[in-house]
Amino acid sequence: MSKPAVYDLAHIQSLVRAIPDFPHKGIVFQDIFPIFQDPVAIESLTLHLLTRIKETLGEETNKVDVVVGLDARGFLFGPALAIHLGAAFVPVRKQGKLPGACTTASYSKEYGTDVLEVQEGAIRPGQRVIIIDDLIATGGTAAAAGELVRKSKGTIAMYLFVIELLFLKGRDKLEGGSVESLLHYED
Repeated sequence: MSKPAVYDLAHIQSLVRAIPDFPHKGIVFQDIFPIFQDPVAIESLTLHLLTRIKETLGEETNKVDVVVGLDARGFLFGPALAIHLGAAFVPVRKQGKLPGACTTASYSKEYGTDVLEVQEGAIRPGQRVIIIDDLIATGGTAAAAGELVRKSKGTIAMYLFVIELLFLKGRDKLEGGSVESLLHYED
C-alpha cells in the first residue's frame, strides 16, 4: 500500500507524543519529534502550515518579508516556510546564543523566566513578519518574540503554531497579528 501524498491533521496529531513530567513535574510535554521520523508527515505538516498562512493572510501572503523561528523547535519549520514564501529566516534565541549586538526581551514561562534575543538589523523597519514555533502554552515566549519584532520596528503579520494548549490561554498575551494554530489540546 502506498502512502498518501499528504496526511491530514488528525494523522499528524496522532504522531505527537505526550510525555508527562517533562521538563518538570506537572508539565505534560507535547513531543513533535516523531513527526520528523516520517518524511511524508513533515512535508504534510509544512503544507498545512503554508495553507494556514495563505488562508489567514490572503493577498498579503506575498508581502511577508521575514519568518522568525523561535528557539529551538521553531527552527525546524521557519526556514522551510521562508523558502516557500520567498522571505528571509531570522532565528530568535535564548540569551547568549547569538553573536554580535542583539536586542533582548524578558519573559515568563510555565516553569521560570528567560530572555530572548535577536541580532540587531536582522529585522528591518517596516518588514512584515510571521513568528513560528511548535507550541504555544502560556504565550510568554511568543510575546517576547513579538516585543523583539516591535523593538526592531517590524510589523507582525501573524503568529503561527503547530500546537496550542488552549487551557493556558497563551494567545491572550499576543499583540499585533492574528494567532493561528493547527492542533489543539483542551487539557
